[in-house]
Amino acid sequence: MYQLKKVQIAIVLVLSTSLLAFLLIHTYTDLGADKNTQDLKPQEAKTLHINVNNAEKNQSINIPVDKALFKLGFHFETDKTPKTIDVDFKPELTDFYHKVGFATKSQNVVVVYPIFTQAAYGARGFYDYYHNKCDKSCLTVSIPDQVEPYYSASEGSTIVLSMLNYSFISDIDIDRDPSILKKYEKVILLHNEYVTQKEFDAITSHPDVIFLYPNALYAKIDVDYDKGTITLVRGHGYPYQEIKNGFNWKFDNSRFEFDVNCNNWKFYEIENGTMLNCYPDYEMFTDSGLLNKIRTLVD
Repeated sequence: MYQLKKVQIAIVLVLSTSLLAFLLIHTYTDLGADKNTQDLKPQEAKTLHINVNNAEKNQSINIPVDKALFKLGFHFETDKTPKTIDVDFKPELTDFYHKVGFATKSQNVVVVYPIFTQAAYGARGFYDYYHNKCDKSCLTVSIPDQVEPYYSASEGSTIVLSMLNYSFISDIDIDRDPSILKKYEKVILLHNEYVTQKEFDAITSHPDVIFLYPNALYAKIDVDYDKGTITLVRGHGYPYQEIKNGFNWKFDNSRFEFDVNCNNWKFYEIENGTMLNCYPDYEMFTDSGLLNKIRTLVD
C-alpha cells in the first residue's frame, strides 16, 4: 500500500472518456533545485517558517518538521514561498497510515479536486482582474490539462489524501454529470472556490459532504468545453462590489479562510454535512488528530 518514495508535487489529472478523473503521483529519485530555488531538507530545521500567498493575502506558517507525519523536503522560491514539496512515508508510521488511509482506492468516499479554482488563480486569471492588472479579458481562462496543486488549490490535502488512497474526481466530472456524486456516501470538498451552478446544486443536495476548506462554493462560473475555458459569472465582488458569495449560499464560511495555522480547528455541522473552521493545507502534513478525524467522518 505505502510504497511511494520521494513524492514531488507533480500530480497529473487525467480525464477519461467516462469522465472519471484520477490522480497519478510521479516519483523521483533525485530532486535537484534550479538556480531560482532554495532547498531546505527536513533535517536542517526542526521548525520551518514559510510564506504562503493565496493571491489575496500573504501569511506565514510554522511547520514542526520534526513532528511531521511524513518526510518533508521543501524547495523554495527566493521569497520563501514553497515551489515544490517532496513527500515520503515514514516507515515507523505504517500502522498510522493504515489507520487513516485505505488499502485500495476508497469506494464510498471521494475527494473533489478544484481544477476550476486552480485555473482561476493562474497567470492572467481572475486575480489579475481583481487587482486591476488587466481588464475583463482575464475573467475567462483556460482549464488546465494538468493538476498542479498549489496552496490556493489545496496542495497539502491533495498530496496527503492521494497518498492515503482516497479516490478523486474533479469539478469537471460533477459539472458534466452531477449524478456522479450519488455513487458515493461521503464527499470531501477541498478549496473548490469556483464552481458552476450544476456543481453547486449537486454538492449542496448531497446528504453528506465534508467541507474540508473554508471559502468553498464562493463564486459562480460558466464552462465552455469546446473552447476549454471557464468564465466568472457572479461572486467575489463581480459584477458588483457588494456581491460576495455568487450563490447567496447561507453556509458560506469564508470568514475562516485566513486561519492558516489551525490551532483551534474543529468541525461543525450544517444541513448536509460538516465544515472545518480553518484552512488546513499544511496542517495535513503534521496533525494526526486531523487525519484521524477525517477518517472518522468518512467511516
